[in-house]
Amino acid sequence: MADVLVLNGPNLARLGSREPDVYGAADHDALVAAVAGWGRTYRLSVEVRQSDDESELIGWLHEAVDTGCDVVLNPAAFTHYSYALRDAARLVTAAGRTLVEVHLSNPAAREEFRHTSVIAGVATGTVAGFGFDSYRLALDAIAGRRGE
Repeated sequence: MADVLVLNGPNLARLGSREPDVYGAADHDALVAAVAGWGRTYRLSVEVRQSDDESELIGWLHEAVDTGCDVVLNPAAFTHYSYALRDAARLVTAAGRTLVEVHLSNPAAREEFRHTSVIAGVATGTVAGFGFDSYRLALDAIAGRRGE
């Protein structure tokens, strides 16, 4: 069982073909491989999952609570309006686990509707704008909080 769930929201399976000028040319498989490598570096057991389905993401957050996992969450478009996802993310931090919100791009530097995150207020922290390195920085933060 993983001790860190890395959860990716809608459209992230389209990395590499969706707006490469914003999200880069590397695909989701490359992200999974990078995260796995960083997990080994930080001595973290990580599992990367992606879903376009809000209810599946919520279920995975519930799973993190039930199994005591920390979470790296890229909520994608759900960032801006999913109060259901926000409530599930809050359960993670209320259970004493770390939840880091990540974004490949910097939402604050994009369209105005992207400037608000309903997740940020319940996340332990947020890392945005560093491409794939946003995930590395999130894993570094989790490892640091664990004393790794």
